[in-house]
Amino acid sequence: MTSDLTIRAATPADLEGVDALLGRAYPALLKGAYPPSLLVTAIPLLSKAQPRLLATGTYFVVTDGDEIIGAGGWTRAQPGNWDKGQEGIGNIRHVVTDHRRTRQGIGRMLMNHVFATSEAAGVTRLECYSTLMAVPFYAACGFAEIGAMTVPLRPGIDFPAVHMRRESARSSARA
Repeated sequence: MTSDLTIRAATPADLEGVDALLGRAYPALLKGAYPPSLLVTAIPLLSKAQPRLLATGTYFVVTDGDEIIGAGGWTRAQPGNWDKGQEGIGNIRHVVTDHRRTRQGIGRMLMNHVFATSEAAGVTRLECYSTLMAVPFYAACGFAEIGAMTVPLRPGIDFPAVHMRRESARSSARA
């Protein structure tokens, strides 16, 4: 149930709350798809919010009262490269829902907000590097699988992911 939830643009002041969400959610959500030997090194790297991302105006938090229970957004910049982006293309960034609140519409609410704000900004295609566990969620949101990939988290730590893509309704209407 999402009726009491609020979605808003994140700010740098949300750093502690987003860190807390990532730190409690990722270990629970990712354990079914990745070996413990990878998670022990990857979780500390994945569960830190990026201050620059929180200041973009296109990264959002979902709150229930004072608690952040969902987060995610988009940027024109590609993950890992703030200097590179293409006109009309957005990149989904660091989406997560509290593991105790999955299947309650929070992720869908967040993604609908991402779709609306990115399309309003002229984005006609969204790219996503999905965790293995999140592929069905993104597929349900209209993303198609492009292929398997790895995301380098740090030298020697490569994280398996799936590259996915979604064309906006505006882009599909032109085709």
